[in-house]
Amino acid sequence: MRTARAKRPAAASLATLALLIVAACGGGGGGAQETTPAPDNRVSSSARVLAVKIDNVGAARPPTGLEQADIVYLEQVEAGLSRILAVYSSDVPPVIGPVRSARESDLELLRQFDRPTLAYSGAQSRLTPLIEAAPLNALSPSEAPNAYFRGSDRPAPHNLYLRPGNIPHPDSGTNAAEDIGLRFGPAPAGGTTANERTVRYPSASFAFTWSADQKRWLVEMDGAPARTTEGDRLAAATVVMQEVTVRPSDFGDRSGNRTPFTETVGSGSATVLRDGKAYDTRWSRDDAESRTTFTAPDGKRMLFASGQMWVVYVAR
Repeated sequence: MRTARAKRPAAASLATLALLIVAACGGGGGGAQETTPAPDNRVSSSARVLAVKIDNVGAARPPTGLEQADIVYLEQVEAGLSRILAVYSSDVPPVIGPVRSARESDLELLRQFDRPTLAYSGAQSRLTPLIEAAPLNALSPSEAPNAYFRGSDRPAPHNLYLRPGNIPHPDSGTNAAEDIGLRFGPAPAGGTTANERTVRYPSASFAFTWSADQKRWLVEMDGAPARTTEGDRLAAATVVMQEVTVRPSDFGDRSGNRTPFTETVGSGSATVLRDGKAYDTRWSRDDAESRTTFTAPDGKRMLFASGQMWVVYVAR
């Protein structure tokens, strides 16, 4: 279901990766040395989907392990910036990050999955009871200290990483998109030729450019090519630009910025990019317990290109 990606490591990226490995073996961040950390057993045996909240400001790039996610969600946060919620199931990398704090929107979004694990760096105190009551396996550093480490490649708070093998959270072999009812298959009839599409938040932007050679949408963030720690371009087989209501929540940050709440329950328009074309679709989700469905203009279920899917929430 997933396709192999070519590896073109550069010297600088290899150095970054080496630092991550050293930190992972040493427990990170000046803590006690541990060559074989004990696993944390706080994950339900039925949990096969791992969601990780990933930092997405310039100081946090490039991300580690994002290229192996089944689904990459892009969300708006305080001050018009963005965060990533990466969902893993079929292929779980040894290190993921940098990990950042959870938001209220994550709880509604993740209700589509069957009791997933949510890895996050923490949350403000008023949100913590909502996370604890949500139908998911909450996994912060305080709950699973052996699963996290501080890397030495960048300053805090942009250097917290997750070791999924210490949860433990193995590969399931099943794409997380299928867990919520999405299906892969041939492109539908119609569509409009598209070479590039851009989504803008108040303080962030994302561009997706079709590569006929790679048969993928190459990702740019804030005007620069988005890359892995090995120097490869981040690329998506399918991009879903989902129009949603984004409203102020009851939470805010220490600077007084109100936290946006992205409503993923409801219905609306969406544009699906696949195979060099754009398809107008409709999305709907009846309630938090329901899955999101995407419908093509002919009334049939929208099928997606095999490979990594990016879902960008666009304020309408």
